[in-house]
Amino acid sequence: MNANSDPKGASKGDDGAGGVIAVTRALRVLEAFGVNDPQLSLAELSRRTGIHKTTVLRLARTLAADNYLVQKEDGSWRLGRAAGWLGACYQATFNVQEVVEPVLRELTIKTGESASFYVREGQQRTCLVRVEGPQAIRHHVRIGAALPLDSGSPGRVILAFSGEPGELYEMIRRRGFHLSLGEREAEVSSVSAPVFGLHWRLLGSMCISGPTSRLSEERLLELAQTVVDAANKLSYAMAGSQRPAMQIERPSTWHP
Repeated sequence: MNANSDPKGASKGDDGAGGVIAVTRALRVLEAFGVNDPQLSLAELSRRTGIHKTTVLRLARTLAADNYLVQKEDGSWRLGRAAGWLGACYQATFNVQEVVEPVLRELTIKTGESASFYVREGQQRTCLVRVEGPQAIRHHVRIGAALPLDSGSPGRVILAFSGEPGELYEMIRRRGFHLSLGEREAEVSSVSAPVFGLHWRLLGSMCISGPTSRLSEERLLELAQTVVDAANKLSYAMAGSQRPAMQIERPSTWHP
């Protein structure tokens, strides 16, 4: 088969962005697998990667030669022990601050407001990482501060995605985010979204916050998708995945 027979282009050489096409394609094959998709047929690998089946087969066999993939008796493929070793190394050297802070900083740049990441500790939420916004007037929270779960959007989101019953929490699960105006502190507003890890295990919540005079309900709704996108980005980073994020206002029957 010549290079032009693959609809995605040649399988050799540079990809025009300083990389090598063969390496990029091999990574796309590995990324096609997921927690709920432990084994995939050749046809499904081709569909998910957008690469011709002949090329996918060649890549899979190359990856299998070094134990990154394994072909099962029925012809389907699964990740091999070498891929597992890379995952174990990633988890062993994982630094929460290094992963969370860049996402919060990007969110702060996009929204102009302070961004925080909260985790649950018993019946409270703790501010684990925070990036201050550029505004002179802003909401201040100390890293390590313990705050109530049942007051403010970050805590409400944690409760909702921990399975808390009630109409309010069902609405939060359905929307995928929550707004708060003057609930915990007068004149302070926030919008929050959940952050997940592997197997959709809840890790915490991400929020932006600021004075209600600047963050009205209308403004919070405008920024909600930006916060959800950032929370999804962090979720996939925490899980070591590159799957695309989902949009808000999606139907949900999620429960832990």
